[in-house]
Amino acid sequence: MTAEFLSLLCLGLCLGYEDEKKNEKLPKPSLHAWPSSVVEAESNVTLKCQTHSQNVTFVLRKVNDSGYKQEQSSAENEAEFPFTDLKPKDAGRYFCAYKTTASHEWSESSEHLQLVVTDKHDELETPSMKTDTRTIFVAIFSCISILLLFLSVFIIYRCSQHGSSSEESTKRTSHSKLPEQEAAEADLSNMERVSLSTADPQGVTYAELSTSALSEAASDTTQEPPGSHEYAALKV
Repeated sequence: MTAEFLSLLCLGLCLGYEDEKKNEKLPKPSLHAWPSSVVEAESNVTLKCQTHSQNVTFVLRKVNDSGYKQEQSSAENEAEFPFTDLKPKDAGRYFCAYKTTASHEWSESSEHLQLVVTDKHDELETPSMKTDTRTIFVAIFSCISILLLFLSVFIIYRCSQHGSSSEESTKRTSHSKLPEQEAAEADLSNMERVSLSTADPQGVTYAELSTSALSEAASDTTQEPPGSHEYAALKV
C-alpha cells in the first residue's frame, strides 16, 4: 500500500514537472542574414535562426504575409533558410521562432530583420548620377564665385578711379585760382599803399599844400622883407 502510494506520488510529480516544462515560455531566438541584409537582385542570401536549445523545430515567417511559412527541424541550435536568385518581391521584414520536442507552443518571435533587395541597374546608375550632379553644382558655384569676385574688383577699381579724378580736378581748380587771387590781393595792397602814401595824417594832400604855399609866398612879396630869423626859417 505504501509502495503503491509512493509510486503514484512520483508519477504525479513527474507528470506535473513535464506539464510545467511544457508550459514554460521559451526565450526568443535571434535572426541574422549572411552575408548581408542588403543584397543585389539575382544574388543569394541565407537567414540564420539561432537559439540556446537543441533538437528543435524552427519556423520562418514574413511580416504582412500570413501565407509565407518555412519550417525546418534541426538537431543543432540553429537553422538556415537559404534564398537563391533573389527577386524584389523577396524584400521585406522576416522573423523566426522555434519549439522543442517537449513543448507544444512556439517561442517568442525574434527581432524583425529587414531584407533589402537592390536592383543592379539602379545601383550602377545612382553613383554616376550623384557624381554628375555634384560636378555640375561645383562648376556652377565656381562660376558664380568668379563672377562675383570680378564684379567686386571692377566696382572697387571704378570707385578708386572716380575718387582720384575728383581729387585731381579739385587740386587743378585750386591751383588755377590761386595766381588770380594772389594778383588781386597784390593789386589791392598796392592801391592801399598808394592811398596811404598820398594821404596826410591831417587829411591834406601834397597838391593842396603846394597851392597854399605858393599863395602865401605871393602875398609875402608885397610886404616888407622879413627879418633875418624869419628868412632863415623860410629858407630851411
